Amino acid sequence: MSTTTTTRPVAAEQSLATSTKFRTFAIVFGVATAVLYVLCDMGGWPLFTYHPGTDRVEFGWAPAVRDRGPAMYWYGWIATSMLGAAVLGGLATLLPENTAKRIPLALVWLVPVLAVPVLIYSLMFFWTK
Repeated sequence: MSTTTTTRPVAAEQSLATSTKFRTFAIVFGVATAVLYVLCDMGGWPLFTYHPGTDRVEFGWAPAVRDRGPAMYWYGWIATSMLGAAVLGGLATLLPENTAKRIPLALVWLVPVLAVPVLIYSLMFFWTK
């Protein structure tokens, strides 16, 4: 009977949460989504327009059709901002690791909070009619 035990070094488990590239992607995606949404709202750049009255979808911005209900741009703004943020997040993963680590995590909550007053201002014409 042997009392000797062999120990092997246990490899640290790799997880998406510990990946520097995922951290960079998540931060840039979160910040870019808020910024791009504000730009799409202020500039009127939806990826598509949805007309719920006729159940029709048109590419880009389209005006509301008289007597057929409103035109909904929100879905298009979300799609535009998400696609743009995904591209910017993907490009950010190509940054060198020491540069990517300098992106402050606080931007993920700070930028959307700062975007809210801008969005409220952009909707002011609803309240001033």
